[in-house]
Amino acid sequence: MAADHTNDALRESPAAYSPDSPTAELIDSLYRHEILQARRMPPEEKLLAGERLFEWACEITLAGIRHQFPDYSEAQCRETLARRLALSRDLEK
Repeated sequence: MAADHTNDALRESPAAYSPDSPTAELIDSLYRHEILQARRMPPEEKLLAGERLFEWACEITLAGIRHQFPDYSEAQCRETLARRLALSRDLEK
């Protein structure tokens, strides 16, 4: 599917939330900066960034599994992670 860039300005704005404040303005500015920075990334950098994000998410999930099951070995934690990832893929279908 081809990207439709006719409404880019709308997609650069986060969802509306609480009344205007200096914090909200800062959040909006940072969000726009991240979007524009991501658009300038070459495809290979985007691919590597996606891989790093996935690895980071797996590490966070493993930390949660270790906390949930403190008696599990590292192998059991990784098996649990693998089952959760498989379940996630199955649910997406």
